[in-house]
Amino acid sequence: VQLQASGGGLVQAGGSLRLSCAASGRTFSGYSVGWIRQAPGKERELVAAIRWSDGYYADSVKGRFTISRDNAKNTVYLQMNSLKPEDTAIYYCAAVQSVMVVTTPIRYQYWGQGTLVTVSS
Repeated sequence: VQLQASGGGLVQAGGSLRLSCAASGRTFSGYSVGWIRQAPGKERELVAAIRWSDGYYADSVKGRFTISRDNAKNTVYLQMNSLKPEDTAIYYCAAVQSVMVVTTPIRYQYWGQGTLVTVSS
């Protein structure tokens, strides 16, 4: 599975961005897909993941981010609202075959190249 993340950019605090993760090479439907971010000097953090229709969210983004998937398009989205400067990071999408949602970054097998999100104050 090849993953292509896109949609990052520079936004002011309080703004919104939508990230996309497009998969090729294999159908996406049997995979847990997560968005994991890495900020300078900080550990990787899984912010959202989805396997079926319900999403898992880290406490740091709950109520602000929404993850969704379109299996027909082999794409997973991360809608990010009310962005804060502490959301600044490289965001990676990752996937692993699983019947359940996977919430541990190290368990993800396939990774995209990352997209940079910068939130200015």
